Amino acid sequence: MRLRKPEWIRVKMQGGTVSNKVNSLISDLSLNTVCNEANCPNRMECYERGTATFMILGRNCTRNCTFCNVTREMPDKVNPDEPENVAKAVAKLGLRHAVITSVTRDDLEDQGANQFARVVEEIRKTTPKVTVELLIPDMQGNKELIDIILDSEPNILNHNVETVPELYDEVRPMAIFERSIELLDYVKRTRPEMKTKSGMMLGLGETKEQVIDVFKRLREVDCDMLTLGQYLQPTTAHIPVVEYITPEQFDEYKEIALSMGFKRVASSPLVRSSYYAEDF
Repeated sequence: MRLRKPEWIRVKMQGGTVSNKVNSLISDLSLNTVCNEANCPNRMECYERGTATFMILGRNCTRNCTFCNVTREMPDKVNPDEPENVAKAVAKLGLRHAVITSVTRDDLEDQGANQFARVVEEIRKTTPKVTVELLIPDMQGNKELIDIILDSEPNILNHNVETVPELYDEVRPMAIFERSIELLDYVKRTRPEMKTKSGMMLGLGETKEQVIDVFKRLREVDCDMLTLGQYLQPTTAHIPVVEYITPEQFDEYKEIALSMGFKRVASSPLVRSSYYAEDF
């Protein structure tokens, strides 16, 4: 039986002229957003602020994470016009901060690294003052591919660990916690000036001790920023919510994380990796 959502997790439906404008622009430029594909609870609010997180490399993912609403059908062909189209959208939306993520493309020789780099290049050409945050997959730990992305010099390199390592087999069966930690470590060792960021979903059955242990591991690799949000089950086919974490517990986690040295922490039920990223 699915748990009943508490009042603090309920989202007021929003929509309007700005939302329609963003959706129209995305459609006209043949772009995807993680906002729509992952059914983000904040997407209407973000659209009303004129912001969106662009999802490159198609709509279909090659991984089988049990929490994610992104589809796992045949991967799309890489669109050579996508980097330029993302840059056009960033300019037309008047963004100060652009967040770019992707599906995982284990099927590609470069796993999409060059497409990430090209997107950054095109944004820099069109709107050089815009700060760029890349939320990347683990690239199977291939440091040469990670270097391609880092050489494009994003302002923030974001890679989510998503959950505690004890739940990886159930939640992220094709991912490896240590590989994600090593990716964040590699970024700081080779680009110490680059800001790094990671995020977790809570409510999947993790313990408080396990969550704090992840904080420790992230700080050991000098991760700068952290996001914590409540996992919400997209459909009955996805892994169920075990617990709804209270706002008070999210506040406590924020204080613990800040005391451990994270420079910035966003922690509340509806926080997602790119929620208010421009202010982060």
